[in-house]
Amino acid sequence: MDYRLTPAGEGEAELTVKRSRFIGRVRHVETEKEALSFIKEIRSLNRDASHNVCAYMLDRGIIKRFSDDGEPAGTAGSRILKSFSDKQIEDFCCVVTRFFGGILLGAGGLSRAYSSAAKLALDAAGICKTSVFSCLTVYCPYDLHDRIKRLLTDLGCLTENTEFGAEVVIKALAEPETINETIRRLAEESSGRLKVDAPEKQFKKIPL
Repeated sequence: MDYRLTPAGEGEAELTVKRSRFIGRVRHVETEKEALSFIKEIRSLNRDASHNVCAYMLDRGIIKRFSDDGEPAGTAGSRILKSFSDKQIEDFCCVVTRFFGGILLGAGGLSRAYSSAAKLALDAAGICKTSVFSCLTVYCPYDLHDRIKRLLTDLGCLTENTEFGAEVVIKALAEPETINETIRRLAEESSGRLKVDAPEKQFKKIPL
């Protein structure tokens, strides 16, 4: 399956290095407009900060930007970008805010501080996979429920939701390349007693 790794949500983390505070914030973004909006939001919240260093990457690395915001070149924005690309994280925007504590950290110290703040923010956000799935809705008689749930699992499908009413309604995700075989096996296992809505392709996040 073709998938991407991306932040599962928003994350924030803080560390102090020689009295300088570094606050990392990360968010999943899907467009450059969303990334720039996030950067503007964080800078607005931290107008009194010494620096608001940022980095973002989109579209399989086609769009890749960073800003040192006044820090020495190679010690800030590029280090944030590298901390994400080393983990193959895409479709993200990260801003690390620094409040200077009066002690110079040197190039190495700055690089480590910005990288660490970015990594901690990502840890706080969590990581998920995003991919295109075929979304199935299966209408199942009660006496077939357990058997069909096991079959879906065996076929590598992910069950999103199960509703119990006049019949059991199972919403599941299948890899697009396996959807024809999945539908065939469902019909075979149930002797044609299941109703399956025509699958639709959707972009989904799956937590790791």
